[in-house]
Amino acid sequence: MKVLITGGAGFIGSHLADLLVSKNYSVVAVDNLSLGKIDNINHLTNHKKFKFIKEDLLHLDKLKDIFQKNKFDTVFHLAANSNIAESAGNPGTDLENTFMTTWNTLECCRLFHVKKFVFASTSAVYGEATRKLSEEAGPFSPVSYYGAGKLASEGFICAYSYMNNIQSWMVRFPNVVGERMTHGIIYDFIRKLKSNPKQLVVLGDGSQKKPYVYVKDLVEAMYFIHQNSKEMLNYYNVGVKDQTSVTEIAKIVCDEMRLKNVELKYTGGSAGWRGDVPHYRYDLKKINSLGWRAKYSSTEAIRLAVRSILGK
Repeated sequence: MKVLITGGAGFIGSHLADLLVSKNYSVVAVDNLSLGKIDNINHLTNHKKFKFIKEDLLHLDKLKDIFQKNKFDTVFHLAANSNIAESAGNPGTDLENTFMTTWNTLECCRLFHVKKFVFASTSAVYGEATRKLSEEAGPFSPVSYYGAGKLASEGFICAYSYMNNIQSWMVRFPNVVGERMTHGIIYDFIRKLKSNPKQLVVLGDGSQKKPYVYVKDLVEAMYFIHQNSKEMLNYYNVGVKDQTSVTEIAKIVCDEMRLKNVELKYTGGSAGWRGDVPHYRYDLKKINSLGWRAKYSSTEAIRLAVRSILGK
């Protein structure tokens, strides 16, 4: 089995590469290294089952060459803009790096007859829903350009699947944490506290509360869904039962850094930035019924991630 991982040198993509190589897949990882890092895959570069190609998915002709030469059985499409806060001031970031990368990859699947497509989607497609989020819930009303890019991608995946007989899996991620992460709340808190160990500026009011999943749990879930869900179109939320608040994360980071009496200074407001969804909960009945549950809770995942960044 030969697979392509787009964004294969990134935070999540590199962990997926580790998993698939361990299961004896032949893996080609494509990444433009704008967010991904060679350090994430250095341990794989001499492995006979792994190949890295530095390329931008926006270069359609180059991507066609990669597909033509490699004859993939399955594509795991993870490449996207992953810094939602940064893209808030530039909608073109998600138009190009979240949506167009998906369209180009789908077009190559159509042209070169790849019949299995696994997509890294997101809770952001649901928008600011107060209900528990289930796969069939609607309407979908994203409030960030990132969520809009992912939802548009899901629509095109659905159409390409129907028109070209491509079996597809849409895996809707929650917040993901762990080794190799390059940005996000934990990363920011550690950076700020290293600069000023007496005070931590927290965006919002600290009550924002979301599920966080450990990256190794997430890639195991992606693989499990791909192996066990057999419909032509497969939609799954991946997550954990509990949620962790921003204030709780701040306290965990301070605890792991052995910092006492840190002043938490809140900027105020219910969200950290415009387009942020401050609260959400997943309905996990569908993936639990399939037979998958996360090994680590949200708070356990946070602590594991903090320790990994700190080198513990």
